[in-house]
Amino acid sequence: MINFRQATLADLPTIVAIYNQTIAPHAVTADMEPVTVEQRRGWFNSFSDDHPLWVVEDGGQVIGWVGLEPFYGRAAYRHTAEVAIYFDQAVRHQGLGTKALAFMESQLAACEITAVVAYIFGTNQASQALFKKFGYQKWGAFPGVASFPDKTQDLVFFGKRYDEEKNDE
Repeated sequence: MINFRQATLADLPTIVAIYNQTIAPHAVTADMEPVTVEQRRGWFNSFSDDHPLWVVEDGGQVIGWVGLEPFYGRAAYRHTAEVAIYFDQAVRHQGLGTKALAFMESQLAACEITAVVAYIFGTNQASQALFKKFGYQKWGAFPGVASFPDKTQDLVFFGKRYDEEKNDE
């Protein structure tokens, strides 16, 4: 049974291990070398009640994580978050991204988040399709900004407002 809960520091090694699985293919993240638990400790500590980090469990085992990171670090953006979703390679392509986005959406009001953005590589069609399924729109793109030894990647911005009545202001 899939369960979401607030991440604890004890989850950080698993969170880092899952993240590190995505680095070598150069298809999901712009990091080029695996990160360590110690390197990610500050990142972990930056999450709060307003911008939480949850782990995804199946039968008590952490299989992924979902984070709402502050967007751009300025006060006027406090109600906007960047979403990050990562799953262990053993459980990818099983519909868990859909469950994670649905869960995240159910938590936004409590976090006072009114807009969510996702940064997705241009070649990552699976993630783009997932966000489009939830009504996210392409808000912009930076062509060829991620340079890897074997290729470059476009970075595409997807976003969605969760306070439609404020869109007209």
